[in-house]
Amino acid sequence: ADAPAKKVVEEIRAAGGTAVASFHDVSTAEGATGLVEAAVAAFGRVDVVVNNAGILRDKTFLKMDEAMWDAVVAVHLKGTFLVSQAAVKQMIAQGEGGRVVNTTSVSGMLGNFGQTNYSAAKAGIYGLTRTMSIELQKHKITVNALAPIAKTRMTEDLPMFQSTSSLGPEHVAPAALFLASDLCGERTGHVLAVAGARMYAFKVVETPGKFKDDAGGVWTAREIADHWDAIVKA
Repeated sequence: ADAPAKKVVEEIRAAGGTAVASFHDVSTAEGATGLVEAAVAAFGRVDVVVNNAGILRDKTFLKMDEAMWDAVVAVHLKGTFLVSQAAVKQMIAQGEGGRVVNTTSVSGMLGNFGQTNYSAAKAGIYGLTRTMSIELQKHKITVNALAPIAKTRMTEDLPMFQSTSSLGPEHVAPAALFLASDLCGERTGHVLAVAGARMYAFKVVETPGKFKDDAGGVWTAREIADHWDAIVKA
């Protein structure tokens, strides 16, 4: 289980960089705190956190069991919360701001067959990102999210990645670097999506809606049905 992290450290060091591996469990408060403490011990400070830990336990909604649900939500959603909280406390203590980059998903934004647990966790990360971005502005900490479509160790067995080599993680890395760097400026609360050469943003949009005509302003269920198109039209 430790091998992938060790391999990445070796690659970074071979390229002239500095890195240390951590094997903490991000789904526990102790693990999240230990991860941040390991970074501080190695580098003296924390300026950026990229939450990218993930697992898949895909199963259709009616066949999804509680253990599958809990495992995915624990790593993706709870892990993002715990690691972010530990890292942000360190950033605030340093007093120089910082960057948080979360990882949501197209599945979280749009839904995806067989991924109720994963899409719910990733949608939760969107909400977490939005609220963190509001609360942490006063500390000069930006909080943004990536929604990548990429063939990685987690996704390589999925059917959509079996016949493509154009959706590699090398397309996503520059987006993470941008959000983690000074180039990001004061931009916060955004979801930047990457699918190969295409880069775009996800936004929750509000339709203009329709006001109830009469003075009381209370809709009936029948009236909602009758005016549905006007209510939902963008």
